[in-house]
Amino acid sequence: MTGSVIRRGKNSWRLKFDLPRDPLRGKRRTHFSTFRGTKRSAQIELARLITEAEAGVFCAPDRITLSEFLDRWERDWSVINVSAKTHERYSDLLRLHVRPHIGSISVQRLGPVNLSSLYAKLLREGRGESSGLSARTVGHVHRVLHRALGHAVQWNVITRNPVSSVNPPKVEQYEVLILSAEQIVKVLDAFKGRALYPIVSLALSTGMRRGEILALRWKDVDLDAGRVRVEQALEQTKEGIRVKGPKTKHGRRNISLPESAVAVMRDYRREQLELRVALGLGKPEPEALILSKLDGTPRNPHVTTTEYKRTLAHLGLRKVTFHALRHTHASALIAAGIDILTISRRLGHGSPTITLSVYGHLFDNTDDAAAKAIDTAFASGRTD
Repeated sequence: MTGSVIRRGKNSWRLKFDLPRDPLRGKRRTHFSTFRGTKRSAQIELARLITEAEAGVFCAPDRITLSEFLDRWERDWSVINVSAKTHERYSDLLRLHVRPHIGSISVQRLGPVNLSSLYAKLLREGRGESSGLSARTVGHVHRVLHRALGHAVQWNVITRNPVSSVNPPKVEQYEVLILSAEQIVKVLDAFKGRALYPIVSLALSTGMRRGEILALRWKDVDLDAGRVRVEQALEQTKEGIRVKGPKTKHGRRNISLPESAVAVMRDYRREQLELRVALGLGKPEPEALILSKLDGTPRNPHVTTTEYKRTLAHLGLRKVTFHALRHTHASALIAAGIDILTISRRLGHGSPTITLSVYGHLFDNTDDAAAKAIDTAFASGRTD
């Protein structure tokens, strides 16, 4: 890589040298800059700049806006490396809360002050509505920007990530909602005899996520061994329902079923076989989804949640989300004295640290009644 030093005036020099091709546009680039001082000092400065360029740590002040970079990042990284649902979420956050406010700023001129102003504006005004966004949502904006501009550094578009110098707004900690033993019985009774009963039962007895339960195949369940294997999950996107891998690599796991859950699944399998025989459909294939519609197509995750919410509303438990069933399962394990590593693996968390961050406040709970809540609820159901 070569360059030149050209006099522009007394003690003023123009430094010129070629750069690698533009990583976003693929065009050749030539860098010009002005230096004041002796010719010898200008030559030293030119050598320094060329060394930085050859080492890949020099960034020329090209006029690439943040929106232009985000277009490239979404197309060349996000859509390829994250799930469709996550990509949609990233795109929505950037489209609604970033591009309208700071998208026109040059990505290389974007600084911490721009980001701090953005977060404050979103907290105050949101999308121009009467109230601003929650601190949690602004935190999501912060994280997607940090990820995108982290790739800008890797791709030699910028030299440092400005998001690293800004703290997202503090999110008020909340205690996860957990069902009591009496509420567990009440919820299970409400779903008994309905299509959602085995789904709700599995959520309580295994701590599996909604998408994981809906994606279970007959080959994933061994009722004789009392074990279920999580291999995939259903995900609902704007393009429809798709099957994907588990949320994390630790999400692919084996889960031991309590006897109560085995009994529920045996009853469900028997009922399904009787129904299929009556309809002339025969025995389902091992690859068939267990908790599908009658025609074998996947249940719609959003519709499943809507049906669940409607039933819970009638019980006066509007705040008990489907995810609260997972929290309830984790609480029972903690109350039973199960070690954190086992709980983390059973829930499919990436590490025990995640489990502790969500449920750490429960580990001083000495009330062992919750440990028997799930089996008690199922036992009650079998005797009715």
